[in-house]
Amino acid sequence: MERRYEIRLSGYGGQGLILIGIILAEAVGLYEGKQVVQTQSYGPEARGGASRSELVVSDQEIDYPKPLGLDLLLAMNQQSLNLYCGDVKEGGIVVADSTFCDQFPVSRVVKIPFTRLAREQLGREIVANIMALGAVGAVSGIVGFESLKKAVLNRVPKGTEDLNLKALQMGWKLGEKAKRELVKEGREEYIISAEEL
Repeated sequence: MERRYEIRLSGYGGQGLILIGIILAEAVGLYEGKQVVQTQSYGPEARGGASRSELVVSDQEIDYPKPLGLDLLLAMNQQSLNLYCGDVKEGGIVVADSTFCDQFPVSRVVKIPFTRLAREQLGREIVANIMALGAVGAVSGIVGFESLKKAVLNRVPKGTEDLNLKALQMGWKLGEKAKRELVKEGREEYIISAEEL
């Protein structure tokens, strides 16, 4: 990596965005050996308020810890997408949970219904964040699957490892497909289709 790569993970409090920010930072820093700074912000509400986690990743020393122009924005709800889409730099990508997002004021977007898939395919909405983490990892290219897997296993509650790994694997596969569609085929958006569910 020759430059900074900047990510913001955003949504409501209670969607697990701070957790996946920590997991991603651990995977990138500890297991990939890159420089990483992770910061977080959340409202005073336990659930329902705004929540975000930001990462700056580089092979070089990081001299400023906050994002200057996002390479990737994860928006788990419409409010976050509306609020932060203007911070995505030209050529950057938005990954949106299309369960809760239906308006996309951006040019390059990956639309995946993480929450609906977690509920319907895995029986637990609570792992939508881990599914989104897998997609973000694959789309960004800043981390390998095995590194993410190790970091997930270090952080998720005991007894939930299998469920979380299934969510991570599902998200990773969808993210890989999205990256192929966007990058190799030069498309502006990737929308999960019924055949992929």
